[in-house]
Amino acid sequence: MKTEYDNQHHKTDRDEVIHLLRSQGKALEELYRHADAVRQQFMHNEVFIRGIVEFSNVCARNCYYCGIRNGNERIKRYTMSMDEIMEVVRHFPINGQGTVVLQSGEATTAFGDKALGELIRRIKHETPVAVTVSVGNRPRDVYQYWYDCGMDRYLIRFETSDPNLYARLHPDSSLAKRLDCIKTLSDIGVQTGSGFMIGVPDETVEILANNILLCRELDLDMIGIGPFIPHPDTPLGNTPNAYASDPEMFFKALAVLRLFNPNVHIPATTAYDAVFYNTGRDLALQRGANVFMPNATPNRYRNDYLLYPGKPCVDKSNDQCGVCVIHRIQALGRILGQGPGHSQKHAAKKMA
Repeated sequence: MKTEYDNQHHKTDRDEVIHLLRSQGKALEELYRHADAVRQQFMHNEVFIRGIVEFSNVCARNCYYCGIRNGNERIKRYTMSMDEIMEVVRHFPINGQGTVVLQSGEATTAFGDKALGELIRRIKHETPVAVTVSVGNRPRDVYQYWYDCGMDRYLIRFETSDPNLYARLHPDSSLAKRLDCIKTLSDIGVQTGSGFMIGVPDETVEILANNILLCRELDLDMIGIGPFIPHPDTPLGNTPNAYASDPEMFFKALAVLRLFNPNVHIPATTAYDAVFYNTGRDLALQRGANVFMPNATPNRYRNDYLLYPGKPCVDKSNDQCGVCVIHRIQALGRILGQGPGHSQKHAAKKMA
Protein backbone atom coordinates (compact mmCIF):
# COMPACT_ATOMS: atom_id res chain seq x y z
CA MET A 1 0.00 0.00 0.00
CA LYS A 2 1.41 3.38 -0.99
CA THR A 3 1.97 5.89 1.81
CA GLU A 4 1.52 9.64 1.59
CA TYR A 5 5.31 9.89 1.30
CA ASP A 6 5.35 7.43 -1.61
CA ASN A 7 2.65 9.39 -3.45
CA GLN A 8 4.50 12.67 -2.92
CA HIS A 9 7.76 11.08 -4.04
CA HIS A 10 6.09 9.84 -7.26
CA LYS A 11 4.62 13.30 -7.87
CA THR A 12 8.02 14.93 -7.41
CA ASP A 13 9.62 12.45 -9.82
CA ARG A 14 6.84 12.95 -12.37
CA ASP A 15 7.29 16.71 -12.22
CA GLU A 16 10.99 16.24 -12.86
CA VAL A 17 10.37 13.87 -15.79
CA ILE A 18 7.89 16.31 -17.36
CA HIS A 19 10.37 19.14 -16.91
CA LEU A 20 13.07 17.13 -18.69
CA LEU A 21 10.71 16.08 -21.48
CA ARG A 22 10.07 19.76 -22.19
CA SER A 23 13.77 20.56 -22.56
CA GLN A 24 14.75 22.88 -25.39
CA GLY A 25 17.96 24.45 -26.69
CA LYS A 26 20.96 24.14 -24.39
CA ALA A 27 18.89 22.26 -21.81
CA LEU A 28 18.12 19.61 -24.43
CA GLU A 29 21.79 19.29 -25.38
CA GLU A 30 22.60 18.82 -21.69
CA LEU A 31 19.88 16.18 -21.35
CA TYR A 32 21.39 14.14 -24.19
CA ARG A 33 24.92 14.58 -22.87
CA HIS A 34 23.87 13.52 -19.38
CA ALA A 35 21.96 10.47 -20.65
CA ASP A 36 24.96 9.30 -22.68
CA ALA A 37 27.26 9.82 -19.68
CA VAL A 38 24.95 7.74 -17.46
CA ARG A 39 24.82 5.04 -20.12
CA GLN A 40 28.61 4.94 -20.26
CA GLN A 41 28.96 4.92 -16.47
CA PHE A 42 26.58 2.01 -15.89
CA MET A 43 26.62 0.07 -19.18
CA HIS A 44 30.06 1.06 -20.50
CA ASN A 45 30.82 1.35 -24.23
CA GLU A 46 29.64 -2.08 -25.32
CA VAL A 47 26.72 -2.42 -27.71
CA PHE A 48 25.10 -5.84 -27.62
CA ILE A 49 23.54 -7.14 -30.85
CA ARG A 50 20.32 -9.13 -30.58
CA GLY A 51 18.88 -10.51 -33.80
CA ILE A 52 15.11 -10.65 -34.17
CA VAL A 53 13.50 -13.65 -35.88
CA GLU A 54 9.84 -12.91 -36.61
CA PHE A 55 8.87 -16.55 -36.83
CA SER A 56 5.11 -16.06 -37.34
CA ASN A 57 2.74 -13.20 -38.14
CA VAL A 58 -0.30 -15.12 -36.93
CA CYS A 59 -1.96 -13.10 -34.18
CA ALA A 60 -5.06 -13.53 -32.03
CA ARG A 61 -5.22 -9.87 -31.01
CA ASN A 62 -6.87 -6.91 -32.73
CA CYS A 63 -4.79 -4.02 -31.41
CA TYR A 64 -5.90 -0.89 -33.25
CA TYR A 65 -2.39 0.17 -34.35
CA CYS A 66 -0.69 -3.05 -35.41
CA GLY A 67 -0.24 -4.17 -39.02
CA ILE A 68 -0.43 -7.88 -38.20
CA ARG A 69 -3.64 -7.58 -36.14
CA ASN A 70 -6.03 -10.48 -36.54
CA GLY A 71 -8.56 -8.38 -38.46
CA ASN A 72 -6.10 -7.33 -41.18
CA GLU A 73 -6.96 -9.53 -44.16
CA ARG A 74 -4.52 -7.82 -46.52
CA ILE A 75 -1.42 -9.64 -45.33
CA LYS A 76 -0.22 -13.14 -46.11
CA ARG A 77 0.06 -15.20 -42.93
CA TYR A 78 3.07 -17.43 -42.35
CA THR A 79 4.76 -19.54 -39.67
CA MET A 80 8.37 -20.60 -40.02
CA SER A 81 9.34 -24.22 -39.36
CA MET A 82 11.68 -25.12 -36.55
CA ASP A 83 14.40 -26.08 -39.02
CA GLU A 84 14.08 -22.74 -40.82
CA ILE A 85 14.53 -20.90 -37.54
CA MET A 86 17.52 -23.02 -36.53
CA GLU A 87 19.18 -22.38 -39.90
CA VAL A 88 19.04 -18.65 -39.18
CA VAL A 89 20.13 -18.81 -35.54
CA ARG A 90 23.19 -20.96 -36.26
CA HIS A 91 24.66 -17.97 -38.18
CA PHE A 92 24.22 -15.55 -35.29
CA PRO A 93 27.73 -15.87 -33.78
CA ILE A 94 29.29 -15.03 -37.15
CA ASN A 95 27.42 -11.71 -37.16
CA GLY A 96 28.24 -10.88 -33.55
CA GLN A 97 24.67 -11.61 -32.42
CA GLY A 98 24.70 -13.03 -28.89
CA THR A 99 20.93 -13.25 -28.48
CA VAL A 100 18.02 -14.37 -30.64
CA VAL A 101 14.68 -12.67 -30.08
CA LEU A 102 11.91 -15.07 -31.10
CA GLN A 103 8.98 -12.82 -31.93
CA SER A 104 5.53 -13.53 -33.30
CA GLY A 105 1.99 -12.26 -33.17
CA GLU A 106 0.27 -12.47 -29.80
CA ALA A 107 -0.58 -16.13 -30.18
CA THR A 108 1.51 -19.25 -30.45
CA THR A 109 -1.35 -21.33 -31.79
CA ALA A 110 0.28 -21.62 -35.20
CA PHE A 111 3.58 -22.84 -33.75
CA GLY A 112 2.44 -24.31 -30.44
CA ASP A 113 3.59 -23.74 -26.85
CA LYS A 114 5.22 -27.17 -26.64
CA ALA A 115 6.97 -26.76 -29.99
CA LEU A 116 8.32 -23.39 -28.91
CA GLY A 117 9.75 -25.03 -25.82
CA GLU A 118 11.42 -27.66 -28.00
CA LEU A 119 12.83 -24.88 -30.20
CA ILE A 120 14.29 -23.13 -27.15
CA ARG A 121 15.93 -26.39 -26.07
CA ARG A 122 17.47 -26.86 -29.53
CA ILE A 123 18.83 -23.33 -29.65
CA LYS A 124 20.40 -23.67 -26.20
CA HIS A 125 21.83 -27.09 -27.06
CA GLU A 126 23.12 -26.34 -30.57
CA THR A 127 24.26 -22.70 -30.30
CA PRO A 128 25.87 -20.39 -27.70
CA VAL A 129 23.24 -17.66 -28.03
CA ALA A 130 20.78 -16.48 -25.38
CA VAL A 131 17.06 -16.79 -26.07
CA THR A 132 14.50 -14.01 -25.69
CA VAL A 133 10.85 -14.79 -26.42
CA SER A 134 8.17 -12.23 -27.31
CA VAL A 135 4.73 -13.70 -27.99
CA GLY A 136 2.48 -11.76 -25.60
CA ASN A 137 0.22 -12.81 -22.74
CA ARG A 138 0.52 -16.46 -21.72
CA PRO A 139 -0.42 -18.43 -18.57
CA ARG A 140 2.12 -18.81 -15.78
CA ASP A 141 2.62 -22.52 -16.44
CA VAL A 142 3.58 -21.80 -20.05
CA TYR A 143 6.12 -19.15 -19.03
CA GLN A 144 7.51 -21.60 -16.45
CA TYR A 145 7.76 -24.35 -19.06
CA TRP A 146 9.68 -22.13 -21.47
CA TYR A 147 11.96 -21.00 -18.64
CA ASP A 148 12.63 -24.64 -17.74
CA CYS A 149 13.46 -25.27 -21.41
CA GLY A 150 16.18 -22.60 -21.24
CA MET A 151 14.46 -19.31 -22.08
CA ASP A 152 16.65 -16.51 -20.73
CA ARG A 153 14.45 -13.47 -21.29
CA TYR A 154 10.96 -12.40 -22.19
CA LEU A 155 9.91 -9.16 -23.87
CA ILE A 156 6.33 -7.96 -23.32
CA ARG A 157 5.68 -4.23 -23.74
CA PHE A 158 2.86 -2.57 -21.82
CA GLU A 159 2.66 0.21 -24.48
CA THR A 160 0.97 2.76 -22.18
CA SER A 161 0.58 3.16 -18.43
CA ASP A 162 -2.90 4.67 -18.73
CA PRO A 163 -5.52 1.88 -18.31
CA ASN A 164 -8.24 3.74 -20.21
CA LEU A 165 -5.95 4.52 -23.11
CA TYR A 166 -4.70 0.92 -23.08
CA ALA A 167 -8.29 -0.33 -23.34
CA ARG A 168 -8.99 1.94 -26.32
CA LEU A 169 -5.90 0.63 -28.13
CA HIS A 170 -6.39 -3.04 -27.17
CA PRO A 171 -10.07 -4.08 -27.41
CA ASP A 172 -9.42 -7.65 -26.28
CA SER A 173 -7.03 -7.14 -23.37
CA SER A 174 -6.37 -4.95 -20.34
CA LEU A 175 -3.41 -3.19 -18.79
CA ALA A 176 -3.94 -5.12 -15.56
CA LYS A 177 -3.52 -8.46 -17.37
CA ARG A 178 -0.41 -7.18 -19.12
CA LEU A 179 1.20 -6.02 -15.91
CA ASP A 180 0.31 -9.30 -14.24
CA CYS A 181 2.21 -11.17 -16.97
CA ILE A 182 5.24 -8.93 -16.43
CA LYS A 183 5.21 -9.52 -12.69
CA THR A 184 4.72 -13.28 -13.17
CA LEU A 185 7.76 -13.49 -15.45
CA SER A 186 9.90 -11.59 -12.98
CA ASP A 187 8.68 -13.80 -10.14
CA ILE A 188 9.63 -16.95 -12.08
CA GLY A 189 13.14 -15.59 -12.54
CA VAL A 190 13.05 -14.64 -16.22
CA GLN A 191 15.01 -11.58 -17.28
CA THR A 192 12.05 -9.39 -18.14
CA GLY A 193 11.80 -6.64 -20.72
CA SER A 194 8.94 -4.27 -21.37
CA GLY A 195 8.37 -0.74 -22.65
CA PHE A 196 5.99 1.51 -24.50
CA MET A 197 5.15 3.41 -27.66
CA ILE A 198 5.79 7.14 -27.76
CA GLY A 199 3.00 9.34 -29.05
CA VAL A 200 0.01 7.01 -29.27
CA PRO A 201 -3.22 8.94 -29.99
CA ASP A 202 -4.48 10.90 -26.95
CA GLU A 203 -1.20 10.50 -25.10
CA THR A 204 -0.16 13.50 -23.02
CA VAL A 205 3.25 14.42 -21.65
CA GLU A 206 1.92 13.44 -18.24
CA ILE A 207 1.08 9.93 -19.49
CA LEU A 208 4.50 9.68 -21.15
CA ALA A 209 6.12 10.61 -17.83
CA ASN A 210 4.10 7.91 -16.07
CA ASN A 211 5.25 5.40 -18.70
CA ILE A 212 8.86 6.14 -17.81
CA LEU A 213 8.21 5.89 -14.08
CA LEU A 214 6.26 2.64 -14.49
CA CYS A 215 9.31 1.09 -16.13
CA ARG A 216 11.33 1.93 -13.04
CA GLU A 217 8.60 0.63 -10.72
CA LEU A 218 8.53 -2.70 -12.57
CA ASP A 219 12.31 -3.07 -12.01
CA LEU A 220 12.85 -4.30 -15.56
CA ASP A 221 15.97 -5.84 -17.07
CA MET A 222 15.41 -4.33 -20.51
CA ILE A 223 13.22 -1.46 -21.72
CA GLY A 224 12.30 -1.02 -25.39
CA ILE A 225 10.53 2.10 -26.59
CA GLY A 226 9.85 3.65 -29.97
CA PRO A 227 7.55 6.08 -31.76
CA PHE A 228 3.99 5.16 -32.67
CA ILE A 229 3.80 4.92 -36.48
CA PRO A 230 0.28 4.64 -37.96
CA HIS A 231 -0.31 1.64 -40.21
CA PRO A 232 -2.78 2.31 -43.07
CA ASP A 233 -4.54 -1.05 -42.68
CA THR A 234 -5.57 -0.44 -39.07
CA PRO A 235 -8.29 1.62 -37.35
CA LEU A 236 -5.65 4.22 -36.40
CA GLY A 237 -4.16 4.37 -39.88
CA ASN A 238 -5.05 8.02 -40.40
CA THR A 239 -4.19 9.18 -36.89
CA PRO A 240 -0.86 11.03 -36.59
CA ASN A 241 1.62 10.57 -33.79
CA ALA A 242 0.78 12.78 -30.80
CA TYR A 243 4.23 14.39 -31.18
CA ALA A 244 4.23 14.65 -34.97
CA SER A 245 5.08 18.35 -34.66
CA ASP A 246 7.88 17.62 -32.15
CA PRO A 247 9.63 14.37 -33.18
CA GLU A 248 12.51 15.28 -30.88
CA MET A 249 10.25 13.95 -28.13
CA PHE A 250 11.12 10.42 -29.26
CA PHE A 251 14.73 10.99 -28.22
CA LYS A 252 13.85 13.04 -25.14
CA ALA A 253 11.84 10.08 -23.85
CA LEU A 254 14.78 7.76 -24.47
CA ALA A 255 17.23 10.03 -22.69
CA VAL A 256 14.99 10.53 -19.65
CA LEU A 257 14.32 6.79 -19.56
CA ARG A 258 18.07 6.20 -19.20
CA LEU A 259 18.38 8.74 -16.38
CA PHE A 260 15.61 7.05 -14.38
CA ASN A 261 16.72 3.50 -15.26
CA PRO A 262 20.52 3.76 -15.33
CA ASN A 263 21.52 0.07 -15.28
CA VAL A 264 19.07 -1.56 -17.70
CA HIS A 265 19.56 -2.59 -21.32
CA ILE A 266 17.85 -0.11 -23.64
CA PRO A 267 17.74 -0.98 -27.36
CA ALA A 268 17.88 1.45 -30.23
CA THR A 269 14.68 0.08 -31.74
CA THR A 270 13.99 -0.24 -35.46
CA ALA A 271 11.19 2.33 -35.37
CA TYR A 272 13.76 5.09 -34.83
CA ASP A 273 15.25 4.36 -38.25
CA ALA A 274 11.75 4.34 -39.75
CA VAL A 275 11.18 7.91 -38.58
CA PHE A 276 14.76 9.17 -38.97
CA TYR A 277 15.94 7.27 -42.02
CA ASN A 278 19.25 5.43 -41.44
CA THR A 279 20.24 7.77 -38.59
CA GLY A 280 17.62 7.17 -35.91
CA ARG A 281 19.25 4.18 -34.26
CA ASP A 282 22.66 5.86 -34.33
CA LEU A 283 21.20 8.89 -32.54
CA ALA A 284 19.46 6.59 -30.05
CA LEU A 285 22.80 4.95 -29.22
CA GLN A 286 24.23 8.42 -28.53
CA ARG A 287 21.33 9.40 -26.28
CA GLY A 288 21.06 6.51 -23.86
CA ALA A 289 20.65 3.21 -25.76
CA ASN A 290 23.17 0.36 -25.59
CA VAL A 291 21.59 -2.49 -27.60
CA PHE A 292 21.08 -2.92 -31.36
CA MET A 293 18.41 -5.31 -32.60
CA PRO A 294 18.75 -6.04 -36.34
CA ASN A 295 16.14 -7.99 -38.28
CA ALA A 296 17.26 -11.59 -38.84
CA THR A 297 14.01 -12.82 -40.38
CA PRO A 298 14.52 -14.47 -43.80
CA ASN A 299 13.80 -12.07 -46.67
CA ARG A 300 10.90 -14.10 -47.98
CA TYR A 301 8.92 -13.31 -44.82
CA ARG A 302 9.97 -9.78 -43.91
CA ASN A 303 7.39 -7.89 -45.96
CA ASP A 304 4.63 -9.90 -44.26
CA TYR A 305 5.69 -8.78 -40.77
CA LEU A 306 5.12 -5.04 -41.01
CA LEU A 307 3.84 -3.77 -37.68
CA TYR A 308 4.10 -0.30 -39.20
CA PRO A 309 4.95 1.08 -42.66
CA GLY A 310 8.43 2.17 -43.67
CA LYS A 311 10.17 -0.57 -41.70
CA PRO A 312 13.86 -0.49 -42.70
CA CYS A 313 16.02 -3.32 -44.01
CA VAL A 314 13.18 -5.50 -45.35
CA ASP A 315 15.20 -6.05 -48.56
CA LYS A 316 18.48 -7.05 -46.88
CA SER A 317 19.75 -10.47 -45.85
CA ASN A 318 20.75 -11.27 -42.29
CA ASP A 319 24.42 -11.23 -43.28
CA GLN A 320 24.03 -7.82 -44.94
CA CYS A 321 22.28 -6.47 -41.86
CA GLY A 322 24.98 -7.98 -39.66
CA VAL A 323 27.80 -6.23 -41.52
CA CYS A 324 25.89 -2.94 -41.59
CA VAL A 325 25.16 -3.04 -37.86
CA ILE A 326 28.79 -3.71 -36.96
CA HIS A 327 29.94 -0.80 -39.14
CA ARG A 328 27.38 1.55 -37.57
CA ILE A 329 28.44 0.61 -34.05
CA GLN A 330 32.13 0.97 -34.80
CA ALA A 331 31.58 4.31 -36.57
CA LEU A 332 30.23 5.66 -33.29
CA GLY A 333 33.40 4.59 -31.50
CA ARG A 334 31.57 1.91 -29.56
CA ILE A 335 32.63 -1.69 -28.86
CA LEU A 336 30.76 -4.83 -29.92
CA GLY A 337 29.41 -6.59 -26.85
CA GLN A 338 30.69 -10.11 -26.39
CA GLY A 339 28.53 -13.00 -25.26
CA PRO A 340 24.84 -12.93 -24.35
CA GLY A 341 24.90 -9.59 -22.52
CA HIS A 342 22.75 -10.71 -19.61
CA SER A 343 21.11 -8.18 -17.30
CA GLN A 344 23.35 -6.65 -14.63
CA LYS A 345 20.34 -6.34 -12.35
CA HIS A 346 19.38 -9.98 -12.81
CA ALA A 347 22.90 -11.15 -11.95
CA ALA A 348 22.85 -9.03 -8.79
CA LYS A 349 19.49 -10.47 -7.74
CA LYS A 350 20.74 -14.04 -8.15
CA MET A 351 23.79 -13.30 -5.97
CA ALA A 352 21.70 -11.65 -3.24
